[in-house]
Amino acid sequence: MPTYRDEAVVLRTHKLGEADRIVTMLSKRHGKVRAVAKGVRRTSSRFGARLEPFMVVDVQLYIGRSLDIVQQAESLGSYGADIAAHYDRYTSASAMVETADRLNEAEATPQQYLLLVGGLRALSRGDHASRSILDSYMLRAMALSGWAPGLTECARCGAPGPHQSFVAQLGGLVCENCAPAGSPRVSSDTVRLLASLMEGDWAMVDAASARDAAGASGLIAAYAQWHLERGIRSLSHVEGAR
Repeated sequence: MPTYRDEAVVLRTHKLGEADRIVTMLSKRHGKVRAVAKGVRRTSSRFGARLEPFMVVDVQLYIGRSLDIVQQAESLGSYGADIAAHYDRYTSASAMVETADRLNEAEATPQQYLLLVGGLRALSRGDHASRSILDSYMLRAMALSGWAPGLTECARCGAPGPHQSFVAQLGGLVCENCAPAGSPRVSSDTVRLLASLMEGDWAMVDAASARDAAGASGLIAAYAQWHLERGIRSLSHVEGAR
């Protein structure tokens, strides 16, 4: 029987028929997977609760023609309940899994899987402000896909910084000569915060002002959505409060 086993994060689910679900997962070794979980909406289901969004599972699947079939699922990280109990964590997690889902299949690497698991774990624990965890995740996810924003040199001509204009379409910070008219100006503190979010310097991130955090969040959202070529709907529900 053609089966395989992998670790995976549940990104989203859809109802199928009266008792089944289609589950979209980001797996560690097989990229993005869509599979049918049969009977999981029945109260007697053995693993229905393990196949909810934000859960991390060890899953065994049967290779189907169009969709794989979930045969077994064991919990590796039960983050859903702790995330769902807090609005800010839930909305940030929703934006994270939507971002992961929007990435192309070719970009679904083991590093992307580990990054998402780490972000969901941090959200479930409340390690830092939920929006900061989301912002750091989005920057790193874009970087892993080859779209790291330029933060030191001009993203267009390579002129050494510091620069104060951020243009998502051009790849990040750009010099005065390359910046289109009306480009938003970014403070040096916000630039430092963007770099800290990218590097995981949480002492610097946690100490940032609400104004700088809001500015960085807006730039990151615009940058990610430009490169993904479509909006991230969950971002409209994310609160900017720290």
